[in-house]
Amino acid sequence: MLTEDLVRNALRAVKYPGYSRDVVSFGLVKEVAVQQGAVSVSLQLTSNHPEAAQQIKAESERALKALPGVTAVHVEIRQQAGTQAGGAQSPWSHQNNVPGIRRIVAVASGKGGVGKSTVSVNLACALQSLGSQVGLLDCDIYGPSIPLMMGVHERPTVNDEEKMIPPSNYGVKLMSMGFLLEGDQPVIWRGPMIMKTIQQFISAVDWGELDFLLVDLPPGTGDAQLSLCQTVPLDGGVIVTTPQEASLGVVRKGIAMFEKVNVPILGIVENMSYFTTPSGERVEIFGHGGGGAEAARRGIPFLGEIPIFTEIREGGDRGLPVAISSAEKPAGQAFITIAKTLRTTLA
Repeated sequence: MLTEDLVRNALRAVKYPGYSRDVVSFGLVKEVAVQQGAVSVSLQLTSNHPEAAQQIKAESERALKALPGVTAVHVEIRQQAGTQAGGAQSPWSHQNNVPGIRRIVAVASGKGGVGKSTVSVNLACALQSLGSQVGLLDCDIYGPSIPLMMGVHERPTVNDEEKMIPPSNYGVKLMSMGFLLEGDQPVIWRGPMIMKTIQQFISAVDWGELDFLLVDLPPGTGDAQLSLCQTVPLDGGVIVTTPQEASLGVVRKGIAMFEKVNVPILGIVENMSYFTTPSGERVEIFGHGGGGAEAARRGIPFLGEIPIFTEIREGGDRGLPVAISSAEKPAGQAFITIAKTLRTTLA
């Protein structure tokens, strides 16, 4: 029997021109109607690039006509007015509605202990060192670690508009629940309070002009992630994993969560890829290559791998990220390379 779900699954074979992701995952499919073998579909593009629209329309019609029981197909392509035609345009460009912030990127993982906050901190510093204006939002309400890793422990001040002014270090603007707590005071909240806090961290903070706002999400697929996706359109998510299958299995759930809320996956980062002994021997403590293999399997960009360096851990403990302190050394270069790739992806 022909159903709306079958139609949407068929449209997953239609890739946005120039990208490995499909039009359904990008959230471009707005309306689907099925009646006695006739299928009608409406897609909303965020640019008015004519070649992209023509290609998507043709491939959508071809995919739908191949479904058993389809007797007629109508595909409508709506395009956003006021954008410039020509050139390769991103399917998720110009959707951010937070004044002054050009791109909002979530850094996520399906489980704890994979170094997600370490990646967030060093990626933010690396982007700043490349000339971008960067903010870093710590959405781990229960276990905030950004204040320690960025070496900032002051409380935010409030401006005349009653917005919090985010503290900063190394040129990166910061906001975290850790700035609002006393010592080891725990946060014992239910979901609605978490949602309200995350909304305030976006709208009640004077972020100023930013090229990137990186959002360090807590592990899992719960309230914090869903609240963020419902509060502001994300330009994409970066998934952090370690090589072993135990980590990758949970990462797949994180990827599926982003897909369900139509957030594009910008890429996978494999952390703790390997360790090099003083004698030069390479030791793959957690295995190796799992992140790249998963990215290839899912058609997701692989942003790079980060080996195990002692200075990465030391930098996090001292509040001095290696992307700042060791920018010319292999540990710092690992993050700078990933930052360059990410910036190019979103350019």
